Amino acid sequence: MTYKSDFLNVLEARGFIHQGTNLEALDARASKEIITAYIGFDATAPSLHAGSLIPITMLYWLQQTGHKPIALMGGGTTKVGDPSGKDESRKMLTDADIDENLKGIQKVFDNFLTFGDGPTDAIMANNDDWLSKLGYVEFLRDYGVHFTINRMLTFDSVKLRLERESAMTFLEFNYMLMQAYDFLELQRRYGCTLQMGGSDQWGNIVNGVELCRRVAAAAGDDTEQVFGLTTPLLTTASGKKMGKTEKGAVWLDGSMTSPYEYWQYWRNTEDADVGLMLRRFTTLPLDEISRLEALQGAEINEAKKILANAATAFLHGKDAAESAAKTAMETFEKGGAAGDLPTYNATAAKLAEGLPLFDPFKETGLITSNGEARRHIKAGALKVNDEARKDESPLGTDDIRDGQIKLSIGKKKHALVKVG
Repeated sequence: MTYKSDFLNVLEARGFIHQGTNLEALDARASKEIITAYIGFDATAPSLHAGSLIPITMLYWLQQTGHKPIALMGGGTTKVGDPSGKDESRKMLTDADIDENLKGIQKVFDNFLTFGDGPTDAIMANNDDWLSKLGYVEFLRDYGVHFTINRMLTFDSVKLRLERESAMTFLEFNYMLMQAYDFLELQRRYGCTLQMGGSDQWGNIVNGVELCRRVAAAAGDDTEQVFGLTTPLLTTASGKKMGKTEKGAVWLDGSMTSPYEYWQYWRNTEDADVGLMLRRFTTLPLDEISRLEALQGAEINEAKKILANAATAFLHGKDAAESAAKTAMETFEKGGAAGDLPTYNATAAKLAEGLPLFDPFKETGLITSNGEARRHIKAGALKVNDEARKDESPLGTDDIRDGQIKLSIGKKKHALVKVG
């Protein structure tokens, strides 16, 4: 579909549009004026992970096409927990945990958005500023009247629990009311007219759109329109969830997932996903992406390197991307052991005693269990200093090369034991 506005044309071309409440009217408005839009991010961990890049990048393109993004921190909604797509309740976090998580999450957005006081400069808000001040009785009286239990029971976040006979607390049931109220509050404070999110948020977003409309109508104002827009949830060609690896989440905080590990995540993209990942997670021109995704055979590896470089530079900067690429080249193509690899620190005295072979492999994330390590030994894939290990004999001082020991699983996964 072709749109009038640069904003929706870019999202469509890069595969971000799943459904919207009134895309034609949204397109008309975005083509002639600045729109303000928001996406919410709950503070359930110290960092966002690669799966969060989809909404973050939507905000990026919103700003790049001349509009105003709001990154809404869920300081208030995190206290309740979003039931969307979950089989069970989230672990409840303390206020101190949430505040600490928010500090880590907020840093990421500086890499993607420009904040300030200009007409298209981004805003960072926190829904705890209003949700924690709401009086419960007043909230129910003023806004509960706009929601029906009948309608709420039809949303996927509720139906999933009911169908699987999993408990859903009344606390979680209130989450959709709180998210809807966020939209109303952001409309009042900042003139926000668009809420975006993943397709699993469709029910919550529709609730927000309807609440804004009903409150306006009750006040005799039916001129202001608000909109909802969702993006497809992303899984890889093999069905894996975006942002997950065998080691766990791929974090956007460089202290939790190093730039090198982040680069490697994108370098290991499945062949069938290269074009999709380039469109969603880089700013490369679309004609260049079309050329890259058409490569076949061994040439697709060059496209994967370009993807890894571009995605890493987008988050961590050009220098970090170049360093990660250099490390990969030295490790894979030259057989070396570059310094950006995951590391395990050991003393010479410990190695003299004998360091259990599997310990550094597990600690650096190359393996997850002793059983897995034994399978790699049997297959000849577990290597020390590029030589296959034939048994479980411990690492010792004889394994040290230039103050370190190189560990490998196959050809692509490497780490170092640093000896000090």
